[in-house]
Amino acid sequence: MQKYADYIKRIEIDSLWSGKKHIVWELSPKVNILSGINGQGKSTIINKVVKGLAQGGEFPSHMLKGVRLDVEPEDARWIRYDMIRSLDSNLAQVMADEEGSLRQVLPVVKGGGGGSLLDFQLYHLQRKYLDYQVNIGNRIISELQQGNAEAAQQLSQKKTRFQDIIDDLFRETGKKIVRTENEIRFTQIGELLMPYQLSSGEKQMLIILLTVLVEDDQPYVLFMDEPEVSLHIEWQKRLIDLCLELNPHVQIILTTHSPAVVMNGWMDAVTEVSDIEIKN
Repeated sequence: MQKYADYIKRIEIDSLWSGKKHIVWELSPKVNILSGINGQGKSTIINKVVKGLAQGGEFPSHMLKGVRLDVEPEDARWIRYDMIRSLDSNLAQVMADEEGSLRQVLPVVKGGGGGSLLDFQLYHLQRKYLDYQVNIGNRIISELQQGNAEAAQQLSQKKTRFQDIIDDLFRETGKKIVRTENEIRFTQIGELLMPYQLSSGEKQMLIILLTVLVEDDQPYVLFMDEPEVSLHIEWQKRLIDLCLELNPHVQIILTTHSPAVVMNGWMDAVTEVSDIEIKN
Protein backbone atom coordinates (compact mmCIF):
# COMPACT_ATOMS: atom_id res chain seq x y z
CA MET A 1 0.00 0.00 0.00
CA GLN A 2 1.33 3.45 -0.93
CA LYS A 3 2.15 5.62 2.09
CA TYR A 4 1.47 9.29 1.43
CA ALA A 5 2.97 12.26 3.24
CA ASP A 6 0.71 14.49 5.32
CA TYR A 7 2.86 17.52 4.55
CA ILE A 8 6.37 18.69 3.67
CA LYS A 9 8.46 19.69 6.70
CA ARG A 10 11.51 21.09 4.96
CA ILE A 11 12.74 22.08 1.51
CA GLU A 12 16.48 22.13 0.88
CA ILE A 13 18.05 23.14 -2.42
CA ASP A 14 21.83 22.90 -2.80
CA SER A 15 22.09 25.43 -5.60
CA LEU A 16 19.31 27.68 -6.84
CA TRP A 17 21.29 28.93 -9.85
CA SER A 18 24.83 28.12 -11.01
CA GLY A 19 26.26 27.17 -7.65
CA LYS A 20 24.69 30.14 -5.85
CA LYS A 21 22.08 30.33 -3.10
CA HIS A 22 21.78 27.29 -0.85
CA ILE A 23 18.17 27.23 0.36
CA VAL A 24 16.82 25.73 3.59
CA TRP A 25 13.12 26.41 4.23
CA GLU A 26 11.40 25.00 7.33
CA LEU A 27 7.69 24.68 6.64
CA SER A 28 4.48 24.86 8.64
CA PRO A 29 1.96 22.02 8.14
CA LYS A 30 -0.66 24.58 7.06
CA VAL A 31 0.31 27.85 5.35
CA ASN A 32 3.69 28.93 3.95
CA ILE A 33 4.06 32.18 2.02
CA LEU A 34 7.29 33.06 0.22
CA SER A 35 7.86 36.75 -0.42
CA GLY A 36 10.61 38.81 -2.03
CA ILE A 37 11.42 41.11 -4.91
CA ASN A 38 11.47 39.89 -8.51
CA GLY A 39 14.55 37.88 -9.39
CA GLN A 40 15.25 36.58 -5.88
CA GLY A 41 14.17 33.05 -6.77
CA LYS A 42 10.66 32.59 -5.34
CA SER A 43 9.26 30.88 -8.42
CA THR A 44 12.51 28.97 -9.01
CA ILE A 45 12.27 27.38 -5.56
CA ILE A 46 8.67 26.25 -6.18
CA ASN A 47 9.42 25.09 -9.72
CA LYS A 48 12.43 22.97 -8.73
CA VAL A 49 10.35 21.10 -6.14
CA VAL A 50 7.35 20.62 -8.42
CA LYS A 51 9.49 19.55 -11.40
CA GLY A 52 10.93 16.74 -9.30
CA LEU A 53 7.54 15.64 -8.03
CA ALA A 54 6.08 15.80 -11.55
CA GLN A 55 8.48 13.10 -12.73
CA GLY A 56 6.43 10.66 -10.68
CA GLY A 57 7.38 7.43 -9.00
CA GLU A 58 8.38 6.69 -5.46
CA PHE A 59 9.66 9.63 -3.43
CA PRO A 60 12.44 10.76 -3.12
CA SER A 61 14.27 8.94 -5.93
CA HIS A 62 12.69 11.07 -8.65
CA MET A 63 13.57 14.47 -7.14
CA LEU A 64 15.97 16.72 -9.04
CA LYS A 65 19.63 16.50 -8.08
CA GLY A 66 20.32 18.79 -5.15
CA VAL A 67 16.67 19.11 -4.12
CA ARG A 68 15.69 17.36 -0.88
CA LEU A 69 12.38 17.23 0.95
CA ASP A 70 11.72 16.09 4.52
CA VAL A 71 8.14 14.95 4.99
CA GLU A 72 5.77 13.87 7.74
CA PRO A 73 5.63 10.98 8.39
CA GLU A 74 9.32 10.45 7.66
CA ASP A 75 8.84 7.07 5.99
CA ALA A 76 6.22 8.31 3.49
CA ARG A 77 7.20 7.50 -0.09
CA TRP A 78 4.51 9.36 -2.03
CA ILE A 79 3.36 12.97 -2.03
CA ARG A 80 -0.04 14.14 -3.23
CA TYR A 81 0.27 17.62 -4.68
CA ASP A 82 -1.22 20.16 -7.05
CA MET A 83 0.38 23.17 -8.74
CA ILE A 84 -1.49 26.38 -9.55
CA ARG A 85 0.24 28.83 -11.89
CA SER A 86 -1.00 32.35 -12.27
CA LEU A 87 -0.35 33.31 -15.86
CA ASP A 88 -3.10 32.91 -18.44
CA SER A 89 -0.55 31.55 -20.89
CA ASN A 90 -1.24 30.34 -24.39
CA LEU A 91 -1.69 26.58 -24.68
CA ALA A 92 1.32 26.33 -26.96
CA GLN A 93 3.53 26.98 -23.94
CA VAL A 94 2.60 23.65 -22.38
CA MET A 95 2.75 21.58 -25.58
CA ALA A 96 6.05 19.91 -24.73
CA ASP A 97 4.80 18.48 -21.43
CA GLU A 98 1.25 17.61 -22.43
CA GLU A 99 1.37 16.92 -26.15
CA GLY A 100 -0.87 13.84 -26.16
CA SER A 101 -3.47 15.34 -23.87
CA LEU A 102 -3.47 18.62 -25.76
CA ARG A 103 -4.35 16.98 -29.05
CA GLN A 104 -7.46 15.64 -27.33
CA VAL A 105 -8.46 18.83 -25.52
CA LEU A 106 -7.70 21.57 -28.08
CA PRO A 107 -10.99 21.20 -30.00
CA VAL A 108 -12.90 21.31 -26.70
CA VAL A 109 -11.41 24.52 -25.36
CA LYS A 110 -11.38 26.24 -28.73
CA GLY A 111 -15.05 25.39 -29.11
CA GLY A 112 -15.63 27.12 -25.78
CA GLY A 113 -13.87 30.25 -26.95
CA GLY A 114 -10.71 29.55 -24.99
CA GLY A 115 -7.27 28.25 -25.76
CA SER A 116 -5.36 29.31 -22.65
CA LEU A 117 -3.54 27.34 -19.99
CA LEU A 118 -6.42 28.19 -17.63
CA ASP A 119 -8.85 26.55 -20.07
CA PHE A 120 -6.63 23.49 -20.23
CA GLN A 121 -6.62 23.26 -16.41
CA LEU A 122 -10.40 23.66 -16.32
CA TYR A 123 -10.86 20.84 -18.82
CA HIS A 124 -8.93 18.41 -16.63
CA LEU A 125 -10.62 19.63 -13.45
CA GLN A 126 -14.05 18.99 -14.96
CA ARG A 127 -13.12 15.32 -15.28
CA LYS A 128 -11.76 15.22 -11.71
CA TYR A 129 -14.97 16.90 -10.51
CA LEU A 130 -17.04 14.14 -12.12
CA ASP A 131 -14.91 11.47 -10.42
CA TYR A 132 -15.24 13.32 -7.11
CA GLN A 133 -19.04 13.34 -7.39
CA VAL A 134 -19.13 9.62 -8.21
CA ASN A 135 -16.99 8.84 -5.16
CA ILE A 136 -19.13 11.01 -2.89
CA GLY A 137 -22.30 9.46 -4.34
CA ASN A 138 -21.06 5.93 -3.66
CA ARG A 139 -20.22 6.83 -0.06
CA ILE A 140 -23.63 8.43 0.42
CA ILE A 141 -25.37 5.29 -0.85
CA SER A 142 -23.26 3.16 1.51
CA GLU A 143 -24.20 5.31 4.49
CA LEU A 144 -27.89 5.26 3.58
CA GLN A 145 -27.82 1.47 3.25
CA GLN A 146 -26.47 1.34 6.79
CA GLY A 147 -29.20 3.67 8.01
CA ASN A 148 -26.83 6.60 8.60
CA ALA A 149 -28.91 9.40 7.10
CA GLU A 150 -27.08 12.14 9.00
CA ALA A 151 -23.66 10.91 7.85
CA ALA A 152 -24.95 10.73 4.27
CA GLN A 153 -26.14 14.33 4.45
CA GLN A 154 -22.78 15.51 5.79
CA LEU A 155 -20.99 13.94 2.84
CA SER A 156 -22.85 16.23 0.43
CA GLN A 157 -22.22 19.41 2.43
CA LYS A 158 -18.71 20.15 1.11
CA LYS A 159 -19.83 20.20 -2.54
CA THR A 160 -22.79 22.41 -1.59
CA ARG A 161 -20.47 24.74 0.32
CA PHE A 162 -18.18 24.97 -2.73
CA GLN A 163 -21.14 25.94 -4.90
CA ASP A 164 -22.29 28.52 -2.34
CA ILE A 165 -18.78 30.05 -2.21
CA ILE A 166 -18.55 30.36 -6.00
CA ASP A 167 -22.03 31.90 -6.20
CA ASP A 168 -21.03 34.41 -3.53
CA LEU A 169 -17.74 35.30 -5.26
CA PHE A 170 -19.43 35.74 -8.66
CA ARG A 171 -22.49 37.56 -7.29
CA GLU A 172 -21.57 40.97 -8.71
CA THR A 173 -21.71 39.69 -12.28
CA GLY A 174 -24.90 37.71 -11.70
CA LYS A 175 -23.31 34.32 -12.40
CA LYS A 176 -24.55 31.21 -10.57
CA ILE A 177 -23.51 27.57 -10.75
CA VAL A 178 -26.14 25.31 -12.31
CA ARG A 179 -26.72 22.80 -9.51
CA THR A 180 -28.60 20.26 -11.62
CA GLU A 181 -25.56 19.65 -13.86
CA ASN A 182 -22.76 17.17 -13.12
CA GLU A 183 -20.22 19.37 -14.89
CA ILE A 184 -19.52 22.98 -13.96
CA ARG A 185 -21.91 25.29 -15.82
CA PHE A 186 -23.16 28.80 -15.02
CA THR A 187 -26.25 30.86 -15.68
CA GLN A 188 -26.12 34.63 -16.16
CA ILE A 189 -29.34 36.50 -16.80
CA GLY A 190 -30.93 33.40 -18.30
CA GLU A 191 -27.92 32.50 -20.48
CA LEU A 192 -25.97 29.26 -20.01
CA LEU A 193 -22.20 29.80 -19.75
CA MET A 194 -19.31 27.36 -20.02
CA PRO A 195 -16.35 27.85 -17.63
CA TYR A 196 -14.22 28.84 -20.65
CA GLN A 197 -16.40 31.95 -21.03
CA LEU A 198 -15.46 33.33 -17.61
CA SER A 199 -12.96 36.15 -17.11
CA SER A 200 -9.34 35.26 -16.30
CA GLY A 201 -9.84 36.14 -12.64
CA GLU A 202 -13.00 34.05 -12.38
CA LYS A 203 -11.27 31.10 -14.07
CA GLN A 204 -8.30 31.39 -11.71
CA MET A 205 -10.46 31.41 -8.57
CA LEU A 206 -12.62 28.56 -9.86
CA ILE A 207 -9.52 26.49 -10.68
CA ILE A 208 -7.98 27.03 -7.24
CA LEU A 209 -11.12 26.17 -5.26
CA LEU A 210 -12.09 23.27 -7.51
CA THR A 211 -8.56 21.85 -7.20
CA VAL A 212 -8.87 21.92 -3.42
CA LEU A 213 -12.38 20.43 -3.42
CA VAL A 214 -11.67 17.40 -5.62
CA GLU A 215 -8.83 16.27 -3.33
CA ASP A 216 -11.74 15.15 -1.14
CA ASP A 217 -10.34 16.08 2.30
CA GLN A 218 -7.13 14.09 1.80
CA PRO A 219 -3.82 15.46 3.11
CA TYR A 220 -1.86 16.96 0.22
CA VAL A 221 0.33 19.89 -0.77
CA LEU A 222 -0.96 22.81 -2.84
CA PHE A 223 1.78 24.85 -4.54
CA MET A 224 0.70 28.25 -5.92
CA ASP A 225 2.98 30.62 -7.81
CA GLU A 226 1.62 34.18 -7.48
CA PRO A 227 -2.02 33.04 -7.65
CA GLU A 228 -3.26 36.57 -6.97
CA VAL A 229 -2.23 38.02 -10.36
CA SER A 230 -5.73 37.79 -11.89
CA LEU A 231 -7.73 38.19 -8.66
CA HIS A 232 -9.21 41.39 -7.32
CA ILE A 233 -8.31 42.49 -3.80
CA GLU A 234 -11.28 41.04 -1.91
CA TRP A 235 -10.71 37.61 -3.45
CA GLN A 236 -7.02 37.80 -2.59
CA LYS A 237 -7.90 38.43 1.06
CA ARG A 238 -10.18 35.38 1.21
CA LEU A 239 -8.04 32.98 -0.85
CA ILE A 240 -6.19 31.12 1.91
CA ASP A 241 -9.19 30.87 4.25
CA LEU A 242 -11.43 29.47 1.51
CA CYS A 243 -8.85 26.82 0.57
CA LEU A 244 -8.56 25.69 4.19
CA GLU A 245 -12.34 25.65 4.58
CA LEU A 246 -12.77 23.33 1.60
CA ASN A 247 -9.96 21.05 2.79
CA PRO A 248 -8.56 21.52 6.33
CA HIS A 249 -5.85 18.94 5.50
CA VAL A 250 -4.19 20.93 2.70
CA GLN A 251 -0.69 22.35 3.15
CA ILE A 252 -0.37 25.60 1.20
CA ILE A 253 3.01 26.68 -0.21
CA LEU A 254 2.74 29.86 -2.25
CA THR A 255 4.70 32.80 -3.60
CA THR A 256 3.19 36.26 -3.66
CA HIS A 257 3.82 39.97 -4.15
CA SER A 258 0.44 40.96 -2.75
CA PRO A 259 -0.08 42.28 0.81
CA ALA A 260 -3.79 41.44 0.45
CA VAL A 261 -3.11 37.68 0.46
CA VAL A 262 -1.78 37.87 4.03
CA MET A 263 -4.27 40.43 5.38
CA ASN A 264 -6.60 37.92 7.06
CA GLY A 265 -4.13 36.98 9.79
CA TRP A 266 -1.40 35.27 7.77
CA MET A 267 1.52 37.66 8.34
CA ASP A 268 3.23 35.11 10.61
CA ALA A 269 3.21 32.62 7.70
CA VAL A 270 5.37 34.88 5.50
CA THR A 271 9.03 34.02 4.85
CA GLU A 272 11.40 36.26 2.93
CA VAL A 273 13.69 34.52 0.42
CA SER A 274 16.67 36.22 2.06
CA ASP A 275 15.76 34.52 5.37
CA ILE A 276 16.15 31.00 3.96
CA GLU A 277 19.41 31.55 2.08
CA ILE A 278 22.50 29.87 3.48
CA LYS A 279 25.57 31.67 2.22
CA ASN A 280 27.99 29.34 0.43
